[in-house]
Amino acid sequence: MRILDRYILTRFLFNFISSFMILMLIFIFHSIWMFIDELAGKGLDIVIIAKFLFYYMPNLIPIILPLTVVLSSIMTFGTFAENYEFAAMKASGISLKRAMRVLIIFMGFLSIATFFIANNVIPAAEQKSYSLRRNIAKVKPALAITEGVFNNVGAINIKVEDKYGENDRFLKDVIIHKNTPDRANRTVIKAANGELFSSEDSNILQLILTDGHYYEDVKTNKIKDQEKYPHAKAAFETYTMNIDLSNMNDVDFNEVSSLNTFKMMNVNELVVAIDSIDSDTKANVTAFGENMYRRSGILSLAVPLTKAGKPIVKDSTKVLNYETDLLDFLDNYYKRQIIDIALNNNNGNIYSIEGKMADIQRRKKLLNHHIITLNDKFSLAVACIVLFFVGAPLGAIIRKGGMGLPLVIAMVLFLSYHFLGMFAKNFAEDGSIHPIIGSWLSTLVMLPLGIFLTRRATADKGLFEFGNTLESIFGFFKSKRGLFSKR
Repeated sequence: MRILDRYILTRFLFNFISSFMILMLIFIFHSIWMFIDELAGKGLDIVIIAKFLFYYMPNLIPIILPLTVVLSSIMTFGTFAENYEFAAMKASGISLKRAMRVLIIFMGFLSIATFFIANNVIPAAEQKSYSLRRNIAKVKPALAITEGVFNNVGAINIKVEDKYGENDRFLKDVIIHKNTPDRANRTVIKAANGELFSSEDSNILQLILTDGHYYEDVKTNKIKDQEKYPHAKAAFETYTMNIDLSNMNDVDFNEVSSLNTFKMMNVNELVVAIDSIDSDTKANVTAFGENMYRRSGILSLAVPLTKAGKPIVKDSTKVLNYETDLLDFLDNYYKRQIIDIALNNNNGNIYSIEGKMADIQRRKKLLNHHIITLNDKFSLAVACIVLFFVGAPLGAIIRKGGMGLPLVIAMVLFLSYHFLGMFAKNFAEDGSIHPIIGSWLSTLVMLPLGIFLTRRATADKGLFEFGNTLESIFGFFKSKRGLFSKR
């Protein structure tokens, strides 16, 4: 039996390792194509590019590993069935479950290794990859400008809608906020187009803007002067800015950033972060509610109906109608003022609540991201075992090895698993479903399929019994026809 177990394990490992390497190579080329705009033609050393791809490889494992398990399982057991090796095993009294035993043990160790990779290797690689990209952006400022968001480059925050041309030197729809020591946003520059000029022997980055406007709040020491000169405004055809990069070019590419997002955390850190975010969100909501309660003025409307145990009105149960009882003492001008003030306060409260709702939604989305990431580390490890019990019996049923039909079936199963998980996580991020369900849904859907296929393969049955199904259908129609003929 040891010889048989060794043979089965060897065949599976050969298919597993070869499939994993081929798929990893394919996805690496896909990653190169995805980051080609950021890396190609920027004058970066080939070692830096290779290091970036090396750090990015662990992030591909959650995609590649499930597909590898399904493909290698179908190929291995499909080849055994196609070459009648399973028939020889069954003739010797060896069942499918017994043949799968050594691979079940291997999948258990693989699941443990997968959890270790998801909990330790992927977060570390994500942090190093992020740090390397940020360090590259310091040396190559054009890389630091991401389209559609504000980016800190030197002494300015810049946002562009589009980058194009050689080395992304041409910019479109540029918005610039100048950084000030007191962190006040006093200067805003808007331009239709921009162009970057830099030299390897110079620490000055030249930014030429065309067809734009310049806005600046004038800072004065006296309040009266601020009322006279609140701001300065000018239009320009061409405006040149020189950005000092002397502090940015001295970069150590091996430096690791201290930033720690949810993708860079292990299980213990995620548990602490989830508890902290949840507690902070609840405290923030409670404080906001108490603040809105105080701002509403309800506390000041509490009028005592008794004094020294004696009623101060004839009916102590009377509810005062302030609209009729108090406003009637004022003329129409003051009535309108009071009503306008009340309406303005009410509108201000509505805006505050809407703004706070957006902030709460952002906090909940961040919390959901942490919960999803935490559960993904466990669900990926369990998915390896579940997908093995899907692929192995399916290979024994279809009785086809090689890279033809098994590859097609493996891709269909993997895409079903992958897209179901992706859609579930997208719904879980905004709170449409619970984040734990979003992480485990695809694995839970595959579990009944694995049980069904394992039972079919163990009983030596086909995927579907079309003969019995057709007989049942024909028998149903025959019985109906006999019933109608008697009538």
